[in-house]
Amino acid sequence: MYLVGLTGGIGSGKSTVAARLAELGAETIDVDAIAREVVEPGGPALDGLVARFGADILRPDGSLDRPAMAALVFDDERARRDLERLTHPHVAARIASRIAELSARDDARPDDLIVVDHPLLIETDQMARFDAVVVVIASEETRLARLEADRNITPEDAKARMGVQADDERRRAVADHVIVNDDGLDELNAQVDAVHAALLDAARARH
Repeated sequence: MYLVGLTGGIGSGKSTVAARLAELGAETIDVDAIAREVVEPGGPALDGLVARFGADILRPDGSLDRPAMAALVFDDERARRDLERLTHPHVAARIASRIAELSARDDARPDDLIVVDHPLLIETDQMARFDAVVVVIASEETRLARLEADRNITPEDAKARMGVQADDERRRAVADHVIVNDDGLDELNAQVDAVHAALLDAARARH
């Protein structure tokens, strides 16, 4: 298996790229989805979060109130580090388990691509875990417009969220492939298709 880390800032279109790679045959692992799973009721991280932050982070049904949790940690670096300490190991364990499952399949091949769609790949310094890193970038103007239209996030909130993520200069510095998503879907898909072909070539060359 050839392990690919896919990352990009909020509003960059990373999820669209992941979906296209899946259409082309890559196996994809959605780290955002895993992060939600580990804090579900009965999940491995929720009790620790309640012990650290209190029951006010829970909804009446016992599930995590994600906006309340986000508000607690957004401007508090110590709280954010505690959140990461209590959740990231569980997320990493599930990613590793999923990779192992895919690698152990009877029909697995050395040149199969496993794409880990990870929004905090760079921020958590996990680049070395991957055979290749793909970064999706877009201008701030484009990202702000997408976030306002698609997620109803105000420009002020969007800029605040961008501010706690790695910037594009840092992303470019660690990328093996950069996809620029400022134009339409056809242009994006053309770039993704080219990157997919390059990843396949690299996977086959290694074996």
